[in-house]
Amino acid sequence: MVILTLNCGSSSAKYQVFNWETRDVIASGVVERVTQEGGSITHTAPGKPEYTMKHECPNHTIAVELIIRTLTDPDVGVISDMNVIKAVGHRVLHGGTKFTKSVIVTPEVLETFREVQDLGPLHNPANIMGIEAAQKVLPNVPHCAIMDTAWHQTMPEQSYMYAVPYEWYEDYSVRRYGFHGTSFLYTAKRASVILGKNPEDTNVIIAHIGNGASMCCVKNGKCVDTSMGITPLEGLVMGTRSGDCDPALAFYMMRKAGMSVEDIDTALNKKSGLLGITGKYADRRDVTKAMNEGDKRATLAYEIESYRVRKYIGSYIAAMGKTPDALIFTAGVGEFHSLMRAGFCKDMEHLGIILDPAKNELARTRNAETCISADNSPVKIFVIPTDEELVMTEDAYALMKGNYDVHTNFTYSFQSPDYVNKGRAEGLKSDLEKNPRLADIIVKIPGK
Repeated sequence: MVILTLNCGSSSAKYQVFNWETRDVIASGVVERVTQEGGSITHTAPGKPEYTMKHECPNHTIAVELIIRTLTDPDVGVISDMNVIKAVGHRVLHGGTKFTKSVIVTPEVLETFREVQDLGPLHNPANIMGIEAAQKVLPNVPHCAIMDTAWHQTMPEQSYMYAVPYEWYEDYSVRRYGFHGTSFLYTAKRASVILGKNPEDTNVIIAHIGNGASMCCVKNGKCVDTSMGITPLEGLVMGTRSGDCDPALAFYMMRKAGMSVEDIDTALNKKSGLLGITGKYADRRDVTKAMNEGDKRATLAYEIESYRVRKYIGSYIAAMGKTPDALIFTAGVGEFHSLMRAGFCKDMEHLGIILDPAKNELARTRNAETCISADNSPVKIFVIPTDEELVMTEDAYALMKGNYDVHTNFTYSFQSPDYVNKGRAEGLKSDLEKNPRLADIIVKIPGK
């Protein structure tokens, strides 16, 4: 049985193909520049050379059709025909307050996504187009929506409500929603395994740091707070997003510089963050290089981002009301950037967070879970590579079989101490050949 997962952005369509019987990822790839000139597909499959082809994709329907043709191509494909695909999982940014878990897509579900698309204007329209396109190409299989916001629906009112006129919440759904939920679900469940605890006994703080970045406070296995808000703009400093700032800043700049609502929206989402501070760089690798070359604004950007993360860590320890079991880093920067992790943990010893610099330098892999805290650190520090696609795949399979439920009543395969990601296990062999000392910081799973 094959399950396809799709993540359609405004100008891209990422995909993964999973063989449920063998528990293998048999292909993955991305169609880029959808709706723009110069479209192309990049397709990878184990044991085969990477395949790239230019192909114009004026809409998401053509992009999904291109994915299917590539998957079934006799030379580069991995499946015989479309009938092999039994379910499709779709990533959806925003489900509003209507969904606390993944759902099978119906006309009513799609209509709800349309109703809340103003809450996710950069993502939801593309998500909807991707679902509709895939339904046309694969009309006879269940299509399942896996929402970034669902994980955060356990937040209490004091966490998700804003101190604004209550009518805004009643009439316009103004509240904190949070995002990166699929990543937080995976890393929280894996943390329970690593700690040898039941999910309901697990208390962790998770930092998902990529170009977009957010944090989550997980108490007794549930999200109780998160840094992103009604949109993904609030919270941490990101590649091009400002994160937290005084709301009156927008009004000030509109008066002073004659900026429109659209200008402000673009500036805060696409021209701020690291890019705004440095004037040049949105990628942490570029920021780091510039720092090493003496660029003072790059150093400032690094210090501002690190400081913001530390503030959130401290606030979440206060919100948790107890010492957390672990601090977790995930996503591209969290998994690979040792200097950023060092900045995030700087001067946190008084809160029980003690980083081991040598371990931190070793932790650069997507193929293993590592521990980078000092041996005497009361709070463990883990780097857990996320696997959002696996969550999407398992949700789609369970929905298809009719045994799916909210995460507190549902058990994923990766919650077993014996769980092995075969693709990552194979990749780890190569990582260890290049860096044998990596073995010293790979976590030992209790009971395994």
